[in-house]
Amino acid sequence: MLFLVLGKGKTGSLVAEVAHQRGHGVRVLGEEENRQASALTAPFLAGFDAVIDFTTPEAVIPNLRACLANGARVVVGTTGWYQHLEDMRSLALRKNAGLLYGTNFSVGVQALFRIARELALAVPEYKFSISETHHTSKKDAPSGTALTIKQVLQAANPAIDVEITSKREGDASGLHTIEARSAHDRIELTHEAFSRHGFADGAVKAAEWIAGKNGVWDFSEVIQQLG
Repeated sequence: MLFLVLGKGKTGSLVAEVAHQRGHGVRVLGEEENRQASALTAPFLAGFDAVIDFTTPEAVIPNLRACLANGARVVVGTTGWYQHLEDMRSLALRKNAGLLYGTNFSVGVQALFRIARELALAVPEYKFSISETHHTSKKDAPSGTALTIKQVLQAANPAIDVEITSKREGDASGLHTIEARSAHDRIELTHEAFSRHGFADGAVKAAEWIAGKNGVWDFSEVIQQLG
């Protein structure tokens, strides 16, 4: 397959590397080559099986509008744009495009989401909090992953009030901790990413999966189907 990777940052570059390792062709576009999605024309996009976006909250919406309007298949690892999700979903469905989005493409984090739900059901009377630490160049805070964890907890028990604490330090790939505390004890669930490789691997597998498909999916809905 041939993939277009939007974003030449650390994660985007690693996505391109992983795609090459899995036998795919890759073209990478940085912001300077694609300001306001200027490079994402219909003839250009027609040559790719899927587009993978790891850019910024500011760049992702113009990129999505251009890709989906031209019927492309897009995997979005960028976070901080979900206030526009319903608009993008509608555009994808109108144009018979494909959109697969997720706050975190790590298999381990997806497991954390499932365990968090079970914890919220098991100890609904406990007080819950989330702490997350990422690299200093990450622009959105709280992280999309932390917000998803909060949504999972509150979907399991709407009475739960969850506080999120965010830190930006050095080159941290991602640390998320869920704490459930009572007057008598404390339970912690922690996921620590040692590198960005897990995110990149999941994103490439997602691109392989969405190639040729029309529709809109959250990554958690398809993870069990990935190769």
